[in-house]
Amino acid sequence: MPMLNTEINRYLETIKIICPEIQKAELTKFGQTLTVTHLSEKDVYLEAGVLQPHMGFIISGLVRSFYVDQRGEEKTVRFIKELDYATHYTAFISKKPGSYSFQCLEPTIMVNISLEAMQHAYEKIPSVQKYGRIMAEEILKMQQARIESFLFGDAEKRYLDFMEKDPSLFNRVTLSHLCSYLGIQRQHLTRIRQRIARG
Repeated sequence: MPMLNTEINRYLETIKIICPEIQKAELTKFGQTLTVTHLSEKDVYLEAGVLQPHMGFIISGLVRSFYVDQRGEEKTVRFIKELDYATHYTAFISKKPGSYSFQCLEPTIMVNISLEAMQHAYEKIPSVQKYGRIMAEEILKMQQARIESFLFGDAEKRYLDFMEKDPSLFNRVTLSHLCSYLGIQRQHLTRIRQRIARG
């Protein structure tokens, strides 16, 4: 795939893995509609309350999505790492202001996909439609699991699920962000970890 930079080619390779039938020429054409953003730690990629100009595919780095509650406290909703999307997807596709901000926890490289580029690819490249459907299904499953973790689980189960899904993230996020994500105070997390350690 000539004339595209390394980051965009890496993103296109993830599409090729899921949709091996897609042609290189089609991928290259889609790739030419994409841009790349380099961000520093603490940079905000997308801000709550404004229209999202694009969604981001993380090539490297780590991002957290959060909202600010009525008391002015930040509530972490999700940690997003390499090879995943930073977006409030329903707001993105409906062209409405997003409810969440996305802040880098590490230096991060994003491939930016505009709604226009995505919709044009859906119209012109049937294989990208398949990829888009799979992506949307994964986002929906993730959101549903997050909701159900608070409806049907407790803080300890949320912590165990977090550690089981990706234990490496524990060393990449601060305890305050993790506690916010789990919906607990730091002392509660300490007690949970001590109880688990005792078996």
